[in-house]
Amino acid sequence: MAAALGAVMASTSAISYADGEVNVYSYRQPFLIKPIFDAFTKETGIEVNTVFAKQGLVERLVNEGLNSPADLIFTVDIGRLDGALQAGVTQSVSSQTLDQNVPAEFRDPDGHWFGLTNRARLLVTSNDRMAEGDIASYEDLADPKFAGKICTRSGKHGYMVALIASVIAHSGEEAAQQWLEGVKSNLARAPEGNDRAQVKAISEGLCDIAVINSYYMGAMLTDEEQSSWANSVRIVFPNQADRGTHMNISGMSLTKSAPNKDNAIKLMEFLSGDLAQRMYAEQNHEYPVNPEVAPSGLVQSWGEFTHDPLPLSEVAKHRVEASKLVDKVDYDG
Repeated sequence: MAAALGAVMASTSAISYADGEVNVYSYRQPFLIKPIFDAFTKETGIEVNTVFAKQGLVERLVNEGLNSPADLIFTVDIGRLDGALQAGVTQSVSSQTLDQNVPAEFRDPDGHWFGLTNRARLLVTSNDRMAEGDIASYEDLADPKFAGKICTRSGKHGYMVALIASVIAHSGEEAAQQWLEGVKSNLARAPEGNDRAQVKAISEGLCDIAVINSYYMGAMLTDEEQSSWANSVRIVFPNQADRGTHMNISGMSLTKSAPNKDNAIKLMEFLSGDLAQRMYAEQNHEYPVNPEVAPSGLVQSWGEFTHDPLPLSEVAKHRVEASKLVDKVDYDG
């Protein structure tokens, strides 16, 4: 961790306290957000300075305290957003624009974080070895008929923890444990790799069903080396007959220190608007969080679906229980 913090500190030369600027600590890769920041600067004249790191930014904010130059923190996954809130490095934002553009289930009820984009937690199944309709829900993953057919990444990863937390929120901890034990018993191999690796495993015949985030399908379909993996599977939006498909987000928080608070809120509002939402959707194959903005053509081609309206703030409340369940059932073992 010390090495990670050192790398972050070494990359902050662009950070400034000037009146016409806003400073962002970001876990999102620069190529994903720079074009949008450039559009904001063109519209407002406010420069955006960015520090990128794969880890350590919340810890840095804690260490810097109220002397931090950061105005905003960008991250992915409800777990990381809630982690920043629990670490005490964020502050509440009251904005009619944000409340209008970001549905209630994708923002903190007290205004400490707001979604930027959505990603659906999909099931994908082999085109060759499974028929359409063979699996329809997350609950089906625990059905014994799928023994030896399922691949997932580590249960400790934030995306899996959030899904498990959503099951706890809907069904209770006891039922969630039984479900997770069932999923584990159906695994084709011990959890490993990222979401793309699960699709690759299906294409290679190692398993028939995987659990992935939707934007990985877009990334693979537009990658010459990986498109064959994506074309080997069928997309399934789970739980369309009941609660809907679990969603996660990328999001943003105003830092507690925020020396350029007004500029930061302007950027937050801009990012929730039509132009930025369209740019995000086209660039990263994610769903716009703003319901008035349509997904990209590729993402729309996957079809319409009903998403789970459970507030992500409720999912966040069960993260610790979910992580403990992963250990309790030895999911990764």
